[in-house]
Amino acid sequence: MNGAITDMRKWLRSRQGQQTVVIVTFLMIPVLLLLTFTYLPFAKMVQFSFYDMAYLGDRKFVGLKNYQEVITRAEYYDTLKVSIYYFVGAFIQMILALFFACLLSFKLKGRNFFKGALFFPYLINGVAIGFIFLYFFKRMGTLDTLLVTIGIPIDKIPYWIKDRVFNNPSLSFVSIWRYMGQNLVMFIGAIQSVGEEMYEASNLDGANRWQQFRYIIFPNIKTVVSLNLILAVKGAISVFEIPYIMTNGSNGTSTFVIKTIQTAFQFKKVGLASAMAVVLLVLILVITQIQEYLFKERKPKKKCTE
Repeated sequence: MNGAITDMRKWLRSRQGQQTVVIVTFLMIPVLLLLTFTYLPFAKMVQFSFYDMAYLGDRKFVGLKNYQEVITRAEYYDTLKVSIYYFVGAFIQMILALFFACLLSFKLKGRNFFKGALFFPYLINGVAIGFIFLYFFKRMGTLDTLLVTIGIPIDKIPYWIKDRVFNNPSLSFVSIWRYMGQNLVMFIGAIQSVGEEMYEASNLDGANRWQQFRYIIFPNIKTVVSLNLILAVKGAISVFEIPYIMTNGSNGTSTFVIKTIQTAFQFKKVGLASAMAVVLLVLILVITQIQEYLFKERKPKKKCTE
């Protein structure tokens, strides 16, 4: 026993032992924070999802009843239908970001200004953006004033936020405007990592810009495109700030996250809201796995030769 203690002391005095102690000490803090503020609350949320409970008072174990209610109630499916608008907006956002990234990655006058201008909306707080576009889309706001100026009668202009035909597309437009800069920066970084010699060789072969994008740029940034697509789809499912601030989820604009928060804080159904959060997490994980499978590079099958 004494020999083991002596060996341990010698090891602690050694350079390797001291490095190990420093590494473990620095790792303990973030690990403890992660356990305290992420994994432990998540475990409690999963536990609460099996109970009929509020924040205070008695708890009643109901098993899978909360999950059954989430799956069977039509109003929750309606909130998922709203996510379709943001799905479409996510793809439009990706296409626009990739288009501008290709333009700004080559020699273009004032490209640094355009990079900053397109990325700037992502730096603005989501609450501020919500209020900005709330006044932008309001009756006789900025957009209506501009349309009236060019000769469109006010009675022909729809209520962008109140009309169910236009409210979700309008909110999706705000989401595109805000998050396109994030994708743009990632795409530009990926494109600029492609070797210049590949572009020079393609120019010698007479390739145009479309051919360079198809055969050089896209294959080399496919991983980044896949990552951005996963983040965009995840954001489309869990969108919250913009519709909550601009419409409070009313008039058919409520998303699944808004409905979850209302269930927890407005109706005091913590167990049901926890089950909704778990279902949302599972849905995001399933969609992520499907995307990874679709973007996974498949090796060509080898033909058997006799």
